[in-house]
Amino acid sequence: MSESGRTTAEEMKEMLGLFSEKVPALLNSLTEVLYGKASAEKYGQAVANFYRTLKDSGMTDDQAFRLTEQYMSSLNLGKIISGAVGSTRARHRSDGSPEEERGGVRVVVKGKKDEDDF
Repeated sequence: MSESGRTTAEEMKEMLGLFSEKVPALLNSLTEVLYGKASAEKYGQAVANFYRTLKDSGMTDDQAFRLTEQYMSSLNLGKIISGAVGSTRARHRSDGSPEEERGGVRVVVKGKKDEDDF
């Protein structure tokens, strides 16, 4: 950083160069973890074992299926990450002020007007 506390153009160019080298490799690694053959096999085995355990314990097909769907959803790392990074759903509190959910955390948004407020 320069003495004024601001990033210079040269420093910014250097940072962007580092990002352009590191980010693609990171994304490729993450994709392999989420969607690779070995990961898919482990995921399938875990789901099948979960369903089999529910059935062996005496649950009906429908009960075991519904719980297995929930289990599969909880194992969906891609969905969890996208929810943590980009999820924003608007809500309203009882006092009428807007509230948003970002990555599972509710945030009260002060000073934000809704389209309905006009």
